[in-house]
Amino acid sequence: MKLITEEIQKVEFITEKVGNKKNLYIEGIFLQGDICNRNGRMYPMATLSKEVGRYNENFIQKGRALGELGHPDGPTVNLDRVSHKIVSLTREGNNFKGKALVLETPMGKIAKSLISEGVCLGVSSRGVGSLRMTNEGHKIVGEDFMLATAADIVADPSAPDAFVSGIMEGKEWIWEGGILREKLAEQTQRRINTLVDQKRLEEHKLNLFNEFLSNL
Repeated sequence: MKLITEEIQKVEFITEKVGNKKNLYIEGIFLQGDICNRNGRMYPMATLSKEVGRYNENFIQKGRALGELGHPDGPTVNLDRVSHKIVSLTREGNNFKGKALVLETPMGKIAKSLISEGVCLGVSSRGVGSLRMTNEGHKIVGEDFMLATAADIVADPSAPDAFVSGIMEGKEWIWEGGILREKLAEQTQRRINTLVDQKRLEEHKLNLFNEFLSNL
């Protein structure tokens, strides 16, 4: 399964007051189905609806739907980088509109400071799934798609130099014992292929094999 991310630029940061406390929220379209996006990918609505249903039940309703400030290079949500909690994700046509509360965590406070200083931020979904290429050159996201988070906070997607590229396909992930792990076989093979000198290859082969086995 590939690590897949999608940036959304048109979100709003709104403040809601409850008593004497002001809460900052992100609100807007988090996910889109049945359209070919600017990254050349399309999420079938049936696949997206099924996964959003699972995400709602297992994460949002249980208060576990978290997002980070910035983009990690894997599908795991890192608690030390959490900046917000997604509180709703509802379908509107072929879109899923989300709302997220910016938290009082260290990263949440950074996000609030950036917003208060006028920095333009967007959101990006993050998940894993297979991709199938069509004859037209588009990529269809497979039925195995799973959301890691419906929204990370990222730098303005309209600025090409300020945001993470849409998909990081250099790494592949597999389910193993209920945990997503980087595909170690391919990673190890790439490292072996870089050892062009035969003597170095022989010297390192056993160490690499043992390292591979220790990570299974």
